[in-house]
Amino acid sequence: MTRRELLAGSAACATLWGRVHWDRSRISAITDEIAANADDAATFARRQGMLFVEVRNQPGTNREYAMGRDADMKAAATQLSIEGVKISMIDTSLMKFAWQGSPSADQARWDRRMEDLQKALRCAQTMGADRLLLFAGMRTADPAATFQKTADTLAEMAAEAEKQKITLLLENDAATNVATCADLAAVMKLVPSKWVGISWKPAPEGYSLLPKKRILNVRVPAASLWPNRPETVNWRNILTALDKDGYSGHVTLDAGAAGAKGVDAARDALDQLVHVVREVS
Repeated sequence: MTRRELLAGSAACATLWGRVHWDRSRISAITDEIAANADDAATFARRQGMLFVEVRNQPGTNREYAMGRDADMKAAATQLSIEGVKISMIDTSLMKFAWQGSPSADQARWDRRMEDLQKALRCAQTMGADRLLLFAGMRTADPAATFQKTADTLAEMAAEAEKQKITLLLENDAATNVATCADLAAVMKLVPSKWVGISWKPAPEGYSLLPKKRILNVRVPAASLWPNRPETVNWRNILTALDKDGYSGHVTLDAGAAGAKGVDAARDALDQLVHVVREVS
């Protein structure tokens, strides 16, 4: 073997072993969708081999942890810690309302946006998470016209988040002004801060538009996992592409339902997601 061949082989091995391949430890879920109470959510996550979960509402309620009591935050975080599970992100409804300039603008929420951000940042610190989910305002007739305001608002919030070393993740959501990959890409270009990243909900097209290094979370809608549906997504191809592009984060199930029937549906979808991950691991 020549020296060139040896070096080439070493480089290939380094690439192979440097990659974080898919396994069930990289699957996450939202706690209020997998159990009726916080204790059961923690136990279920551990039994499923999860290392991380996201928290949104207190299981069995519609009360967001981010706007709730410190005692509830601490209790949930402690129970998850006992089970060996960490919290990767605090899911919130921050900025998911009609902004100024819209006929249905919620002026009160706009005026207290920084106060609500501080509450959510406190929640992240209390629960040991370093990421916070937010949105880009309810969708208007001309979403592109809102992108600069969205960027300015994110930059203002990122300056506060940076003080606490917490990254803000903007998610594309059909109900908001950032609904597509193209929308995400356009806003990210206007917000260079490293404290603003992407929580990506895959769409049929547009992955190539995204700044790959800024994708820090991937959302998996439950309906997209089942075959022969309009919402079906080829997750094998997506996971393969993410792996190729060096993504090392989680894929988080988004079951979109609560209550006993919702929990059953979420667990069925989680089984399907585990099956997909096994196929590409």
